[in-house]
Amino acid sequence: MQHGPCAPSIAGMDALEGWSEFNVAMVGATAALAGLVIVAASVNISDIVASRTLTTRLGSAIVTLVVALAVSALGLVPAIDALWYGILVLVLAVIALAFQLVAARRLAEDPDPRDSARVLKALLGFLPVTAFVLAGVLTFVTQPVALAPAALASAAVGVVLAIASAITVSWVALVEVLR
Repeated sequence: MQHGPCAPSIAGMDALEGWSEFNVAMVGATAALAGLVIVAASVNISDIVASRTLTTRLGSAIVTLVVALAVSALGLVPAIDALWYGILVLVLAVIALAFQLVAARRLAEDPDPRDSARVLKALLGFLPVTAFVLAGVLTFVTQPVALAPAALASAAVGVVLAIASAITVSWVALVEVLR
């Protein structure tokens, strides 16, 4: 029997197995949506690139979708250790956080007086990232016992929020370039 950080946690594997149908659905949904967002943005790419905030917000939304895809895919890895799942979710969350911080900074520095919803726009991007960070942290807090249902639920919330956030950011980006 294996011991140490790479040894599979039976309780963690059982917990992940309970989420397999959700993860399969979310892998397909996030992959399709990421492709659609990129195609939709390419229609008006010159206008989007001309905007300081749209480019970074759209990029951050795509990164968050890719993180959602990866978090769901990790949940499908056979015999993944609960600790490794948490570590990888946390690393992915930090990557998404870095992109979201850049987008928030660009929003804050935007001199456009018509842009009155800066805080709301930034908050929209931080919601899924926060759920992913929480999922990773909850995994560490519950070790070595098991992969806590709260950690998996937080990861699921992050995936759903990433989808909702990306759709909203994409729609706003496409509408903003036309005004």
